[in-house]
Amino acid sequence: MPTSPRPPLLGWLAVLAVTTGLFAIVTTEILPIGLLTAIGADFGVSPGTAGLTMTMPGIVAAAAAPVVTVATARLDRRVMLAVFMLVLGLAGFLSAAAPAYWVLLTARILVGVTIGGFWSIGAGLAPRLVGPRSAPAATSLIFAAVPLGSVLGVPAGTVLGNLAGWRTAVAVLGVLSLAVFAALAATAPPLPASPTLATTWKLLAELLRRKGTRTALFLTFVIVLAHFGTYTYVTPFLRDSGVDASGVAIYLLVYGVAGVAGNFLAGWAVPRGLRATFTAAAAAIAAATAALPLVTESRAGTLAALVIWGLAYGAVPVCSQTWFTRAAPEAAEAATVLFTASFQATIAVGAWLGGLVVDASSPATAMLAGGAVAGLAALSRKGSRSPTIATARILPEDSVGKQH
Repeated sequence: MPTSPRPPLLGWLAVLAVTTGLFAIVTTEILPIGLLTAIGADFGVSPGTAGLTMTMPGIVAAAAAPVVTVATARLDRRVMLAVFMLVLGLAGFLSAAAPAYWVLLTARILVGVTIGGFWSIGAGLAPRLVGPRSAPAATSLIFAAVPLGSVLGVPAGTVLGNLAGWRTAVAVLGVLSLAVFAALAATAPPLPASPTLATTWKLLAELLRRKGTRTALFLTFVIVLAHFGTYTYVTPFLRDSGVDASGVAIYLLVYGVAGVAGNFLAGWAVPRGLRATFTAAAAAIAAATAALPLVTESRAGTLAALVIWGLAYGAVPVCSQTWFTRAAPEAAEAATVLFTASFQATIAVGAWLGGLVVDASSPATAMLAGGAVAGLAALSRKGSRSPTIATARILPEDSVGKQH
């Protein structure tokens, strides 16, 4: 809760600053998907090698989520959030000025540090910023940054990159990061660490021994592997199919809008059946990615497949976060750390394996391979029983529907 009486408006402005920070992080992380061809051409590397710009932040974020959260458990959370935004700004400017590909990858390491730290700390701050009564609405606003990054950030960054160069697009994100730093300094109250809420290595180890946590880890790994092994290379796939740069931006926008719709649809469906929602999403991703290489001659068919894909993937973070949270309802920050680490690690592995397939064969082959992996996720019986009703009722329904 707020540490001293403050105008409610300041609390909501602080929530908006955190939301904008997460929007900047999400957009920075996945923007290379829209600019992969341009980045590869600039540095003279293959699409698979350019995909390392997606792999690197994921690897670092997976490690940073637990390490940074535990190491800074006693530090003021406002200070940490501000520091992470400065790091993200530095990453943006370093990317824009990168004279060689290894420098760009170094900047992406800084992005990974920010993802792991900011997500794990910032995602659960709503009650301390606006109080418990307004926390559900504030949490909803914070997590809206994820689909908005896909809907607005990536298409807008792709268009800007096509018009003014990819370096301009990443530099603009650097400026946005500094603006968020200033907003946090101006609106967020002091947020001293709470010993009772602190994440420790012992707590994380205890959570990993729970069956529900292991189920969440397994299902997150399989479906996110399938998604990012394919989605990372959707731009080269579309370009190989004859879609021009402006068309790619439109397709990504449509995909992002479908993702937002899928997010809200999952918010309705997950409380009624977590396992069924996940299975339906995995099956739809499998069908959409496997169908894409078969409908390349049809713009309507390609668009339909991307809409189905977006709707389905919009449900995946909801399902994954819900599984983690239900497995540890009494340790929200620790559950978020495990969610962030597993998600980011799998993004890295998926992008890397997809790059190997693309370089060895083609983006179309990566789509087919990803469809097969997603199909395995849909058919998996691991965790076929969702967390018990008693456990599920510990988690407020609003929080289930508003994660990512």
